[in-house]
Amino acid sequence: MSAETPAAIGQFTRRRQQFRAWRGLRPFWAGLFVMLGGLPIAYFPYANLQIGHLTLAMATTAGAGSLIIGVLLVVLGFSLWFQKHVRVFAGVAAILLALVSIPVSNLGGFLIGFLFALIGGAMAVSWAPGVEPKEEALREESQDEADPFEGVVPSSAFSSGTGRVGEPNDLSGTSPANGANGRHSAG
Repeated sequence: MSAETPAAIGQFTRRRQQFRAWRGLRPFWAGLFVMLGGLPIAYFPYANLQIGHLTLAMATTAGAGSLIIGVLLVVLGFSLWFQKHVRVFAGVAAILLALVSIPVSNLGGFLIGFLFALIGGAMAVSWAPGVEPKEEALREESQDEADPFEGVVPSSAFSSGTGRVGEPNDLSGTSPANGANGRHSAG
């Protein structure tokens, strides 16, 4: 085995690359933030804090509302992961649910859930799909068969529209080829 021989890609590396490609095609971080925002909103109204023998209940009168808001935020986070075409709806819904959680559920899960859901919703609304990566096999083939003319400007880029090939297509009048020497002519 020489130094130029590439190492075999292991199972862990392959799965990590697959996850990375999957994550790059959807608003992954927005969905994660929205889900993380739903957890404290749903949890805190039902949590009991133990201080020695003293039990402090943080329950509110709208405990069911907090649970519904938290579960809806988690479902919206999953929908951002698996149905990326609903990203604008899910983002706006997450922002609205985060705002409603302030009066309903202990200041939106003590502002932790509120901020996570608000940031995640804003990320979902602003996310735009990118270009899908090509198959790995196509990349390997293209590396093996490198194009010798890659980066070469085609001759059609130099046509001026008059049918003459070889003249630069410069309509600004500032090309040294047409005698203007970089100066603009006014009038």
